[in-house]
Amino acid sequence: MVFSAQDFMQETNVSRETLDKIQAYADLLAKWQPSKNLISNSTLENMWLRHFYDSAQLLPLIRELHGDKALDCLDIGSGAGFPGVVLAIMGLGNVTMVESNGKKCAFMRQVKLATGASVTIENQRIENVEEHKFDIILSRACASVEQLLSWGEKFIGENTEFWLLKGANVEQELKAAKADWTMRVDQYRSKTDGSGTILRLRDVCRAKLG
Repeated sequence: MVFSAQDFMQETNVSRETLDKIQAYADLLAKWQPSKNLISNSTLENMWLRHFYDSAQLLPLIRELHGDKALDCLDIGSGAGFPGVVLAIMGLGNVTMVESNGKKCAFMRQVKLATGASVTIENQRIENVEEHKFDIILSRACASVEQLLSWGEKFIGENTEFWLLKGANVEQELKAAKADWTMRVDQYRSKTDGSGTILRLRDVCRAKLG
């Protein structure tokens, strides 16, 4: 049985108002997908699990550690808005969405209009985004841990954390990253992917040579 909007509401305990906003997002995704190819076609039928709940599962983990305060977040390689737009709709804080693909940014702008999500959309490469220190750096299905740390380096403040949705190669990625970076690592099992892992990286710093 396909995971539905009602299943999403039950699992996340969002309000009806929030669910309506995410439903509007889902409707736009279904409308745009045939011509814009925003996500993999094989995931469209089960998008409430594969994309919306996959993104939403980060919120209770972050809230448990940071409380209810609004957080300033950066989403690297945002694609069609996962996980950042979903988390913004759910009240995480303001999320800066960085995506170089123009059609995906156009889609996110339509979602922002339809939902009032607190997002800032940057249609450019992450290397060209102006330096700013964020509380949380997010990414999903974008690049290796090592690459994400490199891209995110100029955005790291004193207490910045990386929250990354990763797949089956997570241990290899962490090993490669630790050759050049020091960090504290927490891992959580994904609720939507049996081989998936959620990484929380803290105290991230480029390793000193010598």
